[in-house]
Amino acid sequence: MKKSVGAKTLLFPTPVLLVGTYDHEGKPNLMNAAWGGICSSHPPSIAVSLRKERHSFAAIVERKAFTIGIPSEARMKEADYVGIFSGRDTDKFAATGLTPVRSDLVDAPYAAEVPIVLECRLLHTLELGIHTQFVGEIVDVKADIAVLGEDGLPDILKIKPLVFDTAHRGYHGIGPFLGQAFSVGKKL
Repeated sequence: MKKSVGAKTLLFPTPVLLVGTYDHEGKPNLMNAAWGGICSSHPPSIAVSLRKERHSFAAIVERKAFTIGIPSEARMKEADYVGIFSGRDTDKFAATGLTPVRSDLVDAPYAAEVPIVLECRLLHTLELGIHTQFVGEIVDVKADIAVLGEDGLPDILKIKPLVFDTAHRGYHGIGPFLGQAFSVGKKL
């Protein structure tokens, strides 16, 4: 039996995404966003939704670019910090000790200490209630060598990405490998 809990933004889990932008003065900024994910395979694209009042909103509109960093469990405090304070009033890179790196492909920064970075060129915007969804074409993915598996691709267990619990507003890690996708179901 199920009980209705109402229309809420509950999805388990959601990613912790660090959105990197340059503001109108060229100052690098990061913000924590949980409303996002892959939205197209071709072209490879990611969507992230922000409110208009967020400092990063105007930066994405102006620069037509952003980065998405996937923070590891080891960077939980820094990831949380950049979601608490505004880049209008705070130099988040200085406050967290993270190192800004200028993307060589898009007009946006990322944090050197984040193991996975998606560099994105703005493709579309869509107004959705109090949020605007920004769809970015992923022009490159950069990964620390330490998080790559034997196949040369990022290994989720080496990345140890943070995930967000929308119901209880908490951070969690990733558990062990359970089974191969597009394979375990064939055993039914």
